[in-house]
Amino acid sequence: MNSIRILTRVSTVAILVMGLSACESWMGGSEAPPLPGERISVLKHESALQPETTLETVEIRLPAPSPTPDWPQSGGYANHAMHHISAAPQLSERWSTDIGAGASAGERLTATPIIADGRIFTMDTDSDVSAFDAANGKLLWRTELTPDEEDDGHIPGGLAYENGRVFAGTGFAQVIALDAASGQIVWRKAVSGPVRSAPTARGGRVFAVALDNKLHALSALDGSLLWTHSGSAELAMLLGAASPAVDQGVVVVPYTSGELAAVKVDNGRQLWLDSLTTRRQTDATAALAHIRANPVIDRGIVFAISHSGLMVAIDLRSGTRLWEKNIGGQESFWVAGDYLFTLTGDEELLAMERNTGRILWVRSLPRWDDIDAREGAIVWTGPLLVSDRLIVASSRGVAIAISPYTGDILGSVEMPDGVSVPPVVAGETVYFLSDDATLTAYR
Repeated sequence: MNSIRILTRVSTVAILVMGLSACESWMGGSEAPPLPGERISVLKHESALQPETTLETVEIRLPAPSPTPDWPQSGGYANHAMHHISAAPQLSERWSTDIGAGASAGERLTATPIIADGRIFTMDTDSDVSAFDAANGKLLWRTELTPDEEDDGHIPGGLAYENGRVFAGTGFAQVIALDAASGQIVWRKAVSGPVRSAPTARGGRVFAVALDNKLHALSALDGSLLWTHSGSAELAMLLGAASPAVDQGVVVVPYTSGELAAVKVDNGRQLWLDSLTTRRQTDATAALAHIRANPVIDRGIVFAISHSGLMVAIDLRSGTRLWEKNIGGQESFWVAGDYLFTLTGDEELLAMERNTGRILWVRSLPRWDDIDAREGAIVWTGPLLVSDRLIVASSRGVAIAISPYTGDILGSVEMPDGVSVPPVVAGETVYFLSDDATLTAYR
């Protein structure tokens, strides 16, 4: 069983050491002795965001964790609402494997692994899709998706699964269906532009958003085009993109323009359109309205957050905003019971009330290797809620567990490399995909 191995970067260590003073690792190992060196106050990571109540007056109560056998889409299920998932109380590394080509100076891993039928499927930076045995990490098959006429310029896409097929969106302006058992390509469909996000599959339809902000609804059977919906064009955008959310006969599609549209699944008729842009811009990058985080549909409410600084809760049927906050981010909400958890663009983990948006606690995470010089930016991804632990991982190669009830740090573990895509969970196992293309299972 692994013991805690904390990174030796002083600024990253500081916040972890303060939170680990009297608790066990979320990995289940014993606590490591304190590391030598200067202890930097966590106050240096604080920002203007503050709780809007105290935990003495509001007690967070989550539903009991329940198992999930699969993680078939980016964000879990098609509606991206996963609630409280169970995992072993003491997680330890069981296996790791290489999925193919990792991140480089010109290419980034953005495709989240998906899990179904005892297999875990991945897409590397060469657009190769691989299937592994979820029990032991053994490679089952690998399929190259790059067309013969293409040899470079890979733009990351993503994967979805339904009814024995894996659907891949690629930067080659194609959506491709593969047989999940063999990896054989069943069909290819050209779309209007490169696909930079994972498609979403539900009810025999595949929904994929192209770079030109056009949503394509395809038949899962043969790839035939059923209908399209278009958002406004946008020239500047972030790397990566969000996947549509589907529930109750409605698909909610996020665009890089900051637009959020709800359309009917069966015919593409628009129900409502909102814009998650804000005039409150602190720097040049904040002007990008891009919605990079997956929207979440939960019990008739849509939760979404944009990079430019706005998070909203919207009634699914009417499009009415129920609440909004001038807070931006690139990571999706995690909804569980009456609560929401999310990472902001300032690398702060928030616990919020689902129905009001009220902030219950804030946990600031390290943002820089060198805090004083503001050098070496650290980016966090997640969160994942498993068995009373919120798990987040960083671009500096450390994953930490945080209490969903108090925001206290519970423990940490070092990853093989930086982590840019959120961890996933299925079958009581938590999976991390590192930037060096190492897939690691903790069970």
